[in-house]
Amino acid sequence: MTEHAEVSPTRTAVVAAALELFARQGFDATSVEQIARAAGVSRSTFFRQFGGKEDVVFADHEGLIAELRAFLSEPHDDPWEAVCAASERVFSHFARDPELARRRYEIVRGVPGLRDREIVTVFRYERLFDEYLRESLPGLAPIDAVGFSALVTAVHNHVLRQLLRGEKVPVATLRRALDDVRRRYGVLPGEPEPQPDDVVVAVFPRVMPIAEMSRRVQAKLSD
Repeated sequence: MTEHAEVSPTRTAVVAAALELFARQGFDATSVEQIARAAGVSRSTFFRQFGGKEDVVFADHEGLIAELRAFLSEPHDDPWEAVCAASERVFSHFARDPELARRRYEIVRGVPGLRDREIVTVFRYERLFDEYLRESLPGLAPIDAVGFSALVTAVHNHVLRQLLRGEKVPVATLRRALDDVRRRYGVLPGEPEPQPDDVVVAVFPRVMPIAEMSRRVQAKLSD
């Protein structure tokens, strides 16, 4: 797969024109006809690309969720790290054009219906991570899958909001925060490696999910 989801020039032009109009004259006061005219496309082209005005605001998320689903379908040695890497991909996408991301953020904040849609969108990321962990770690307690996914999503959104409020936030800031999340769950790599012997004593953090302990033991036995 490509590093980032590809977006057609027409779709990009429509999104840019729509956000400009929303910011200047308000979401409710902007019509589909105005957006199509500003983007230089027909009304029918707009509806082929988007279902409505709300879909324009959240267009990036549709592409990102599809990209993450493809990314997580690839083989990963460490499912916990893969979820964090997926989160970093989302952050990097918005960090490439922070001004556009901030404009979208301000529009969403000002429209109750868009704020509700945003909550649903956040849950879609969380559910994607949750389902991936359960599939990748058979026997993982549901509360561990849900808890880790929710915490990764919440930490990501907290760091992203700093960026959207005008701060300079490198992706390394998010990476450090996600390392703390893995540390809380006892799944951050770096524990001392056991030496080969007839008897192996494994020591795991008390907070580490049992399914992760099993995965690590099985990985060592198959080395």
